[in-house]
Amino acid sequence: MAKQINVALIGNPNTGKTSVFNQLTGLNQKVGNYPGITVEKKEGICKLPRGLKAHILDLPGTYSLNASSFDENVVIELLLNKNDKDFPDVAVVVSDVENLKRNLLLFTQIKDLGIPTILVVNMADRMERKGITLDVELLEERLKTKVALVSARKRMGIEYLKELIINYKHIPVEPCVNASIIDPDYFDNLRKAFPNQSLYKLWLVITQDVNFGNINRSEINSSSDFYTKSKSDLKRLQQKETILRYQFINGVLKETMTVDKNAATDLRSRLDRILTHKVWGYVIFFGILLLIFQAIYSWSSYPMDMIDATFASLSEWTKNTLPDGVFTNLISEGIIPGLGGIVIFIPQIAFLFLFISILEESGYMSRVVFLMDRIMRRFGLSGKSVVPLVSGTACAIPAVMATRNIEHWKERLITILVVPFTTCSARLPVYLIIIALVIPDKAFMGFNLQGLTLMILYLLGFAMAIFSAWALNKIMKTKIKSYFVIEMPNYKVPMVKNVAINVVEKTKSFVVGAGKIILAISVILWVLASYGPGENFENAEEIVSSKYNSESTISQDEIEEEIASYKLKNSYIGIMGRGIEPAVAPLGYDWKIGIAIISSFAAREVFVGTLATIYSVGSDEEETIKNRMAAETNPVLGGPLFTFASGVSLLLFYAFAMQCMSTLAIVKRETNTWKWPLLQLVVMSSFAYVVALIAFQLLK
Repeated sequence: MAKQINVALIGNPNTGKTSVFNQLTGLNQKVGNYPGITVEKKEGICKLPRGLKAHILDLPGTYSLNASSFDENVVIELLLNKNDKDFPDVAVVVSDVENLKRNLLLFTQIKDLGIPTILVVNMADRMERKGITLDVELLEERLKTKVALVSARKRMGIEYLKELIINYKHIPVEPCVNASIIDPDYFDNLRKAFPNQSLYKLWLVITQDVNFGNINRSEINSSSDFYTKSKSDLKRLQQKETILRYQFINGVLKETMTVDKNAATDLRSRLDRILTHKVWGYVIFFGILLLIFQAIYSWSSYPMDMIDATFASLSEWTKNTLPDGVFTNLISEGIIPGLGGIVIFIPQIAFLFLFISILEESGYMSRVVFLMDRIMRRFGLSGKSVVPLVSGTACAIPAVMATRNIEHWKERLITILVVPFTTCSARLPVYLIIIALVIPDKAFMGFNLQGLTLMILYLLGFAMAIFSAWALNKIMKTKIKSYFVIEMPNYKVPMVKNVAINVVEKTKSFVVGAGKIILAISVILWVLASYGPGENFENAEEIVSSKYNSESTISQDEIEEEIASYKLKNSYIGIMGRGIEPAVAPLGYDWKIGIAIISSFAAREVFVGTLATIYSVGSDEEETIKNRMAAETNPVLGGPLFTFASGVSLLLFYAFAMQCMSTLAIVKRETNTWKWPLLQLVVMSSFAYVVALIAFQLLK
């Protein structure tokens, strides 16, 4: 049985590398991080002809091997380290047919590393419309490689690419450019000093902050016989190398590629003039957000109601079918309601990821980043800060990681500190259940009030992030001059497969990640709510029953409900909750909400699962979590617990509080100190408490 083939998928950003990766791997992929660092690692398995398999590693997008970001360093270090388990047997460089000149710079550099390299010319289905023709055979001859014309959208050329991967040993490994001619004497000395090492690998180690094998920069620097280059000299040599490579690329494309400029259309420029307009650009973006949040509410209401009722019925069925006992109660009152509290939000979370994926796939999200740069600059942020702030709508953790592309430390630190204000998908379950309880399901000027409220909360979070950045910029008085450069990809119709995989993977990641936490917390909470110390808990039935005589008109069901409530109040969790109730009562909350707030520090979405578990303990009624929350009464003021005042207070608390220990951990890892995450925790939570307090006191 042949060994598994390691394939590195490499390319510039926006060349369709992800589309090729999805076509090769389908759903046989997983996302993690590289060991010891917070750079995303996407890998998958591709089934090849003849029963073979390929391990496909989708490397971070990179423009060249002259690294300017941490992501690009990851690419270089993997390609230099033959001892790495992921070191590729074959590299597949994905290029865009409309930007072949720029993409080929990276290709020629990788060829110099002696790795069998296949060139994929993606988006080949656009060639005729753009008036592009390629002489593939001559291109292969000049580049000393094999070329696959691919359209990931139409699945054209994918099978041929798989055949090339299988036959990678037949692909020439000699360079197509002799980079050493930029300074022959220097490279000759380098070759003599390290005769057993790859010359181009040595050059990368000298010019980049990377190591490979047993050779590192300090060892090369100590070889004073030949090492006489200053940093400025090395920078000039890098520039000469880039010019040399582009001279070669220009010559190759002059022979192999023709472009009929009359066939090109200016539709893209016309769209850009509208979508990035200084007025209409913002109006269109605001309109798109409004439609998204309206759709989230309208489209998901039916599946959500069905899931809610299903879990209520399942809990009741479990209680009635399984033998009475602790285990049955744990399942019916702890695990099922806890999990139901998160599963119910799958439709809305899936719709959110669906819309974000469509915006990214279509090329519109890059226009949003460009548009928002005008605002970011005024508040001490980089235009690149928009990427973490926008991706923070999914989760703050990868958003914090995404700040690695911001070059200046001050802009990066400010972005890290304000990202948690952006409304992430973990807040969505809290927002949705509270909005459903306190905001009328009515229309205002044709728009659903609940959808409008949700959008306002998203905008509020974003506005707070911007305001906090401005304040931090004033406090950290460091003058910096930075430049914002972003590539505008072509507009394209989103690929159904890419969108589907993105939605499935991100929703699954959210549900599995949250599900594990909620399952553990549900079990703990059920135990704390089902047992208690002292006689009040043990003798709850006698204490409550003694208040009523035989002539009392109260029904047995009402007595049972009061017994369950009395036991819950005197359970371990009831005692803990009543201990913190004085702190949360001024905000309009009872002890149950207080417990939910504390437990949701593990993950915000645990809030709903916690209440679902607490409300289910001792309850025999087949009711949904929404109905149970609506029926709760305020122990101090009387009347419903979830009123407009307490609901708005709770929404504002979660909009501003740092309720996520995972985000704190990742901030500590990125800043390498506990100073900043602890500052986030104290400042954000204190601010959230004060705002929630003012809101409740004014509205009650």
